[in-house]
Amino acid sequence: MIADVLRKLELDSVPVATPTGRLVGASGLLLESVGCPLQTGQRCRIETASGEWLAAQAVGFRNETSYLMPFKKPNGLVTGARVLPGPDKSNLMIGPSWLGRVVNGMGEPLDDRGRLGGEHPLPAHPPRVHPLRKQPVRETLDVGVRAINGMLTLGKGQRVGLFAGSGVGKSVLLGLMTRQTVADVVVVGLIGERSREVREFIEMSLGEEGLKRAVVVVAPADESPLMRLMATELCHTIAAHFRDQGQHVLLLVDSLTRYAMARREVALALGEPPATRGYPPSVFSLLPQLVEAAGNGEHDRGSMSAIYTVLAEGDDQQDPVVDTARAILDGHIVLTRELAERGHYPAIDIAASVSRCMAQIVPESHLRAARGLKEMAARHAQVRDLIPLGAYVPGADPLTDRAVSLYPRIEAFLRQGTREAAPLAETRSHLEALTS
Repeated sequence: MIADVLRKLELDSVPVATPTGRLVGASGLLLESVGCPLQTGQRCRIETASGEWLAAQAVGFRNETSYLMPFKKPNGLVTGARVLPGPDKSNLMIGPSWLGRVVNGMGEPLDDRGRLGGEHPLPAHPPRVHPLRKQPVRETLDVGVRAINGMLTLGKGQRVGLFAGSGVGKSVLLGLMTRQTVADVVVVGLIGERSREVREFIEMSLGEEGLKRAVVVVAPADESPLMRLMATELCHTIAAHFRDQGQHVLLLVDSLTRYAMARREVALALGEPPATRGYPPSVFSLLPQLVEAAGNGEHDRGSMSAIYTVLAEGDDQQDPVVDTARAILDGHIVLTRELAERGHYPAIDIAASVSRCMAQIVPESHLRAARGLKEMAARHAQVRDLIPLGAYVPGADPLTDRAVSLYPRIEAFLRQGTREAAPLAETRSHLEALTS
C-alpha cells in the first residue's frame, strides 16, 4: 500500500508536458520569445544553432512577447530557436566551503577547484530586514586606515561609500582596508572593472591568508549587464547569509557605479526613457533597494558592514549616481585628485567626508580630538596659498598660527603607506596626543 502511494507521488511529480517557446527576435542585448509564459526574473534556456544551450533571464514582457537577456555573449542564435523555462528558485547551496573561493554572478566557480557545496539554500535575492527589527550600529569597526579610524570612524553594520574620480586611488584604498579590517568573513564584489585587476586584487590585496576568509564574486567589464547585476546581488546574498550565521562580515563592492550603469543598459534596452544624464528613473529607485540589503540583521550576534566605491565621472561630486549614493549611505569618504597629485595617499579629503555613525560609537574624547584636528586643517587651508608667497604674517590669529605649526604633523598623521597598519586604539591615542 505504501509502495503504491510513493509510486503515485513520484508519477505526479513528472511533468506531463514541457512548455516550449520560440525565439522570434534579437536586437542587441534584448531577445524576444513567444509561446511560453515566463515570470519576470525567471531563468530560461535558449537553443543555439550548434545544439548548445544559452542561459538567459526574463526581464520584461509586452502582450504575449517575453523579453529575455542572456547571461553571456549570445552567439549562434537563430530565429525559431527553442526556449525552455528554467527553475523559479535558485538551487545554490552555501556553507563554509565557499570561503576561499572565486565565483561568477551565477555562483559558478572560476578557480578550477571543483564544485561548490553547502548545507543551506542560498536565496535568489538578498533578504530584506524589517526596519524596526534591524540592529543599530553600536560597535566600532577597525579598518586599519589611520585617516578613517581617527577622523571618520566606522561601525559594525555601517554602509559607507568611497567617492572619487578615475585614477585617484579608490581600489588601492579598498585593498588596504581589505587587508587590515578586523572581520570574520570578507565578501568582495569586483563589478564591471578591468579583468587585469581581478587576479591582482586576489594576490596582492587579499593574499593567501586573506583569501581563506573571503568569497570573491567577479563580473568584469566584458560580461553582460545582466551578469554584473547578478554578481552584485549575489555579493549581498552571500554576506547576509554569513551575517545571519552570527559572523562579522565585511562586504566590499567595486563599484556601485558599474552596477548603476548595468541597470541603465537593461532599462534602456527595454525602452525606458532616459532621465537624468541618460539614467532612467528606475535606476534611482533600485539603488536604495540594493543598499538596504546590507547592514545589520535582526540578531545581535552578527554584523554586516559594507563599503562601496562610487565613481565620480569627471570628478563631479554632483553626478546623479554620486548624489544618490551619498543620500542613501551612512557616510561618504571623498578622495580628491588635488591630494593625489600632491602625493598625499590615501587622498582622503577629511573636510568633505563624514561618518554618520561616528558620534554614537566613539568616546567623547575621541570625537573632540577629531573635530579639533578638522578645524586646524580647515584653518591651514585658508592660508595655504599665502605661505609660499610670504604673505602670511604670524601673530594675527593664535589658532591659525597653531594650525600652521602643527600642519606637518597633521599631514603625516593623515598619510599612510599601502603596507602600513594603523590599529584603531593606536590611532585614537595618536590623535588625542596630537590635538591636546
